[in-house]
Amino acid sequence: MCRNIRPLNNFEPPATRDEVTAAALQYVRKVAGTTKPSQANEEVFYAAVKEIAHITEHLLDDLVTTAPPKNREVEAAKARARAQARYA
Repeated sequence: MCRNIRPLNNFEPPATRDEVTAAALQYVRKVAGTTKPSQANEEVFYAAVKEIAHITEHLLDDLVTTAPPKNREVEAAKARARAQARYA
């Protein structure tokens, strides 16, 4: 998994449209192998981002879990601790 794509499921508050779009953009960049498309590919590149974001929103709406929602601040603190241990 691309390190820049974060889990979006089961958070309180739920993932925002901006977070979903950012994850879709990272995915399309990874698959396309470029961070910025050429002018010839720009239309299909951003159409793919839009479609993937749309499907991702449906996925997040339809997923079911019995686990309690995760707290964004707690998860961010855990990620910082892992990064500190990794790069210390």
